[in-house]
Amino acid sequence: MATPEDIINSELESPSVFRNKGILFPDYIPKRLLHREDKIRELTIAFKDIINDPGNSSIRVVIWGRTGTGKTATTKSFGQGFKGITNNRGIKTEYIHINCHRQRTLYLLTLEIANILKLPIPVRGLSSQEVFKVIHDYLDKRNMYIIVTLDEFDYLVNTSPQEDVYFLVRLYDEISAAVKRISYIFVVRDLSTINSLDKSIKDHILRNIIEFKPYSSTELYDILQDRVREAFNENAVLDDAVKFVADMNGFDKGGSGNARLSIETLQLAGEIADREKSLLVTLDHVKLANSKLNQEASVIFDEIGDLELHSLLLIKSVSNLSKRFRDEAFSMGKVEEEYQQICKDIGEEPRRHTQVYEYVRRLKLMGIFNTQQSGRGTRGRTTLISLSVPLSQEFDDYITKQIRGKLNTKYT
Repeated sequence: MATPEDIINSELESPSVFRNKGILFPDYIPKRLLHREDKIRELTIAFKDIINDPGNSSIRVVIWGRTGTGKTATTKSFGQGFKGITNNRGIKTEYIHINCHRQRTLYLLTLEIANILKLPIPVRGLSSQEVFKVIHDYLDKRNMYIIVTLDEFDYLVNTSPQEDVYFLVRLYDEISAAVKRISYIFVVRDLSTINSLDKSIKDHILRNIIEFKPYSSTELYDILQDRVREAFNENAVLDDAVKFVADMNGFDKGGSGNARLSIETLQLAGEIADREKSLLVTLDHVKLANSKLNQEASVIFDEIGDLELHSLLLIKSVSNLSKRFRDEAFSMGKVEEEYQQICKDIGEEPRRHTQVYEYVRRLKLMGIFNTQQSGRGTRGRTTLISLSVPLSQEFDDYITKQIRGKLNTKYT
């Protein structure tokens, strides 16, 4: 019998598909921000006056976009790069990134700014406005400028009094200062958060707006391949595994366009491969990881139980083809042939093509099927169908059980 120490040592000495797993962590900022270069340019144009005409204005930029569209990584990358360049040009600049989900009040936010600047705040209680005045005096004495990114600004807007938001946005209406040393980037998920504010606040904040659109499948594929090269051992991740994650989450393929979720899926797939002592991250690994992480995929098994018979027969058709040919995607014609054969075997009248196509469309919307148009090498254009969940014996048995249940109900 192995001792706990034996088991621990064995696992610690096991080979891993990872070279540097930290590359996949949410707080990692890559050296290159693929498909966000234009956003770096837009931010640079917005903040150019800190270099060209320092202190003349307080710059305010709103960034908005869905979760996982690169807002945080881009602002952090821009902020650190801009800080380095301005300091090299003799303009003292500090970049400060604050998450408003953690610092949900104006007072906590001001204390965080002071803490990052290593500015001691007097022990006696000060109001948020007084702390800001202390911060500004500190910046004046050192002839410094700061860019403050308020990430997840939605939380501050939704939990703080409007007068606190007003103070932040219209700081230099509240603080008398000849030189304006504080500029902002406000990061929100939806512009409706800003539009809900009082007009006097809204008009001050909605001047520079940068939208971050969800990533397409092609963009996600590029981003994932970039991370794979750094995070995994060479050739440890199969290309079709990466493509699956990109296609599942690509906005153009019906996904959320979420790069963070895509990278997290890849990380979990690698961990699953390690647990199985596999030296390769395969398509089955990413499918299993996706089913655990994807909110829609997590309820697929529950939804399958509510499907009508012919939708279940189509799922069974793709499952049969996958096992028989050890392939992933099959043409609509091939799936229909298998479906018609299954119907014949069980004495069920098959549905017509238009109805089958509608079933496939619904199964795609549910996240059970992936569909894509055939590319080069295929004669004519056809829809290719594949399962979005891992093909396991458990899954196949579950589908078979559901079909039998529907048939028993129908004929009793």
